Amino acid sequence: MKIATYNVNGVNGRLPVLLRWLEKESPDIVCLQELKAPNEKFPRDEIQKAGYHSIWHGQKSWNGVAILSKTGNVQEIGRALPGDADDVQSRYIEAMVDGILICCLYLPNGNPAPGPKFDYKLKWFDRLQQRAKTLVNFDIPVILIGDFNVMPTELDVYKPERWHKDALFRPEIRAAFHELIAQGWTDAIRTLFPDKIIYTFYDYFRNAYQRDAGLRIDHFLLSPHLKDRLKDGGVDREVRGWEKTSDHCPVWIEIADIK
Repeated sequence: MKIATYNVNGVNGRLPVLLRWLEKESPDIVCLQELKAPNEKFPRDEIQKAGYHSIWHGQKSWNGVAILSKTGNVQEIGRALPGDADDVQSRYIEAMVDGILICCLYLPNGNPAPGPKFDYKLKWFDRLQQRAKTLVNFDIPVILIGDFNVMPTELDVYKPERWHKDALFRPEIRAAFHELIAQGWTDAIRTLFPDKIIYTFYDYFRNAYQRDAGLRIDHFLLSPHLKDRLKDGGVDREVRGWEKTSDHCPVWIEIADIK
């Protein structure tokens, strides 16, 4: 089973790119972030014509997450991260797909830091840790998937010395990510490529893509049920070079079927 994540940076504006990538790579399950579209504007029909069932949690102009599946129905379990009834930002959705609980998330950016946006990011991360602590003990396979807006180590960022004050790389955020991993989750891409420089995001400015000056901020965290089923993974880097593309690359893993 091939599972992918893709921050599309506007699902309608990037729809031709998304559909082209889906046709070319044919992942079984896809998590999308930054839809930047209200629920009624999500391109369900076009995605269905591409062969995918879908659920989504949209928001006008900002945020938004979706789960697509071509292998079966997507059974929504919940939307909105528990812990703050007043949080109206569309950043989280859970669904069962083919026996796996897929948790699609778009963690806040947090800049400028320090400040209110960074405080919100820290609180959101704390809520994620609390939910993840419950999920990791479920007797079913679970994956936390999406744009975490954190580079866990210096290997995950081009010229790390320039990023230490940024909300994606501040010590508090990296510590929160490692505390999350310590619950029993497996960072799939880093497990597959422990020493390799891998980036999933390239800024539109300063020819970042052409210079390979990127960040690894899109992650798959696997619960213990899936650790030994992880077979392969990678980044579809060339998609970042397509016309009118997102600043993120699609990222994917392959999970072995249960025998």
